[in-house]
Amino acid sequence: MSTRPDAPGAAGPYAAADPAVTTVPPVSAAVPTEGGDEDFVTAARPDRESSHEKAEHASIGDLVGDISQGLSTLLRQEVELAKAELKQTTSRAGKAAGMFGGAAVAGWMALLFLSLAVWEWLASALDSRAWAAVIVMAVWGVVAGVLAAVGRRTTQQIQGLPRTAETAARVPHALKGNEETR
Repeated sequence: MSTRPDAPGAAGPYAAADPAVTTVPPVSAAVPTEGGDEDFVTAARPDRESSHEKAEHASIGDLVGDISQGLSTLLRQEVELAKAELKQTTSRAGKAAGMFGGAAVAGWMALLFLSLAVWEWLASALDSRAWAAVIVMAVWGVVAGVLAAVGRRTTQQIQGLPRTAETAARVPHALKGNEETR
């Protein structure tokens, strides 16, 4: 099997779900001719039967077994897709949280000393340290409210697991035989 993701037969990033299903065996085979040269011919896969051919000579038990195996594979692939997306999402969220934590500590220190400087400046201008402290506190209260509103809006924009939700929504249609082809 090729390691290039765009090559025929490549499994893609979710190959762990079920390699037997996600890989595509080659359909061309080299066939020697009388002159000794090999010609490539496209052959039907002899190990694969169409659904109609299989239904004609298979027992009900075989058909139910195939359906059960297909459903099991589909559900296993959905779980693997969810795991892969969840791992990627949580990894990014963890890195972002660490960066925000470091930025918060540095910002806290800078704002603390800036606030102390503004407080002292207002105290000398107003001749009252108490009123200067109230003014600095009110400004920080407004800043906190604005930041909380922006953070809430950003949190509402998180999408979660979009590909898993999309493919899981198609499972009932596939079970009914109304599966879409891409």
